[in-house]
Amino acid sequence: MWNFAVAVFLVELYGNSLLLTAVYGLVVAGSVLLLGAIIGDWVDKNPRLKVAQTSLVVQNSAVILCGVLLMAVFQFKEQLTIMYSGWLLTSCYILVITIANIANLASTAMSITIQRDWVVVVAGDDRSKLADMNATVRIIDQLTNILAPMLVGQIMAFGSHFIGCGFISGWNVFSMCLEYFLLRKVYQKTPALAFKAGQKDADDQELKHLNVQKEIGNNESPVEGSQLMNESAEVKKNTSCCYQMTEPIRTFKDGWVAYYNQSIFFAGMSLAFLYMTVLGFDCITTGYAYTQGLNGSVLSLLMGASAISGICGTVAFTWIRKKCGLIRTGFIAGVAQLSCLMLCVASVFAPGSPFDLSVSPFDEVLKHLFGDSGSLRESPTLVPTIKPQIQINATVFEEAPQVESYMSVSLLFAGVIAARIGLWSFDLTVTQLIQENVIESERGVINGVQNSMNYLLDLLHFIMVILAPNPEAFGLLVIISVSFVAMGHMMYFRFAYKSLRSRLFLFCSPEQKPDPNIPSLPNSV
Repeated sequence: MWNFAVAVFLVELYGNSLLLTAVYGLVVAGSVLLLGAIIGDWVDKNPRLKVAQTSLVVQNSAVILCGVLLMAVFQFKEQLTIMYSGWLLTSCYILVITIANIANLASTAMSITIQRDWVVVVAGDDRSKLADMNATVRIIDQLTNILAPMLVGQIMAFGSHFIGCGFISGWNVFSMCLEYFLLRKVYQKTPALAFKAGQKDADDQELKHLNVQKEIGNNESPVEGSQLMNESAEVKKNTSCCYQMTEPIRTFKDGWVAYYNQSIFFAGMSLAFLYMTVLGFDCITTGYAYTQGLNGSVLSLLMGASAISGICGTVAFTWIRKKCGLIRTGFIAGVAQLSCLMLCVASVFAPGSPFDLSVSPFDEVLKHLFGDSGSLRESPTLVPTIKPQIQINATVFEEAPQVESYMSVSLLFAGVIAARIGLWSFDLTVTQLIQENVIESERGVINGVQNSMNYLLDLLHFIMVILAPNPEAFGLLVIISVSFVAMGHMMYFRFAYKSLRSRLFLFCSPEQKPDPNIPSLPNSV
């Protein structure tokens, strides 16, 4: 709900401009990219209940605070504009983006600990149960991403943005209390959650340090006491100020090294490469659809069809996994997704496509940098709202233009919607591979780095659109996107073939569990 609403609020605050939304997206993506490994390491080193409760409270408190601040800005915007030459209003913008970014970082920690750790512990050794739980969580996530924006949109349409901010703040107060209670109930009913492998080494080090201090206080010989005091001094030296200040840098480096050394490295990279695409239901695709004559009513129906397709993909994942095994499920999902995306490639050359290589894709960029020029052809642009999650984005459009043929845009959306079945099946496959093959003490940091990789490739795809924003270049972006998806699935094929060899193509035979060669993080992590 908040992820959808914050983009709408920022657009409204800045006079229907996407500037604040774009800045917010860049801040969010950059923060997760830099702090993903550190957040995951924090998840690994602390008790599960403490991590979940802290993340929940920080996330909801930040959203509540941000909602209250936005209510104040909407109510007193005119007064804030003239105070201190507008700098007070600018400070409010910065504060809103900062608090919203904190909420997103807490949400990332919450997602890692619940969806990547708690679910594995609750499922135990039952892989089928783990697959069913992953699919159920994903279906709930998709349904909320559809229903929540619809609810908030209706409130803002029939009320106001001020009322929308108040509703979201009140809802987060209620949901925080309910989620806090449910988390505690799940924790109490699952005793295994109280034991965490990542804390064992830290506890041993702390116990050793306490024993050293205790032995120093006893009546021992001067030589023994001196040796123990020297050992204690070394421990204190390692925990000096400089050492602690550089610890996040070491955690960042060690986390990425550990991710690279994982047996599922190529599977994780393949998932990240799927984020480098314009073939998703974000405002880029929506903006292109508008230039091709589709109105809001048709787009809402297409988004609903996409959601249904995604749910079918999660259901298909559980069925195919039972029949063919987990690794083969990812291979089948990849083939299905690539096959459907061929419709998108065909749409580039179909009647009604604006694809035109004679128009430079950099015309719009040059126009904004160097001003209008008679040699530059004017055309509508696709301005992106940077938002990595797959969700509905609010963009204000005028009346849709008329086009000669809808064949191209029909093929495009047919391919995008059909490909969601393979996309979500593949996403669940890689998620479970990470859950099963990463040791418990590294689960948080590896998933944190995975999130960073996803955000990195997603940022690259937005940069690609910014460099070539005109509809004539969209066909080129489609081809580049399909190429990155193909490269991602080639990486997965390498992982799958290395795991199963020729047995990968024997779809009905049982899989042999890959030989885990899982490295441990360095002691500094």
